Amino acid sequence: MKVIADICIIPIGVGVSLSKYVKIAHEVLLEANLNATLHSYGTGVEGEYDDVTAAIKKAMETLHKAGVPRLSISVKIGSRTDKNQSMEDKVKSVKD
Repeated sequence: MKVIADICIIPIGVGVSLSKYVKIAHEVLLEANLNATLHSYGTGVEGEYDDVTAAIKKAMETLHKAGVPRLSISVKIGSRTDKNQSMEDKVKSVKD
């Protein structure tokens, strides 16, 4: 089942600047062959449900291995069966 997810992973206990850890998590999502688009407070992701959830788990494991003692994660997932829609389609429909 194809899904669009909005993922926000916040590393806790590693200081104020988090960009190093955001980059690590984003690279995990890209390595999973997911369409992953960074935005100001998270990442939009398109892919098969199992692939998206597996990539989130791998990002968590990778960040912990990178020295992050604690993570706060929020995930919103949407799916639809009536048509195939991308993140780009959703944004375009609002702008049009």
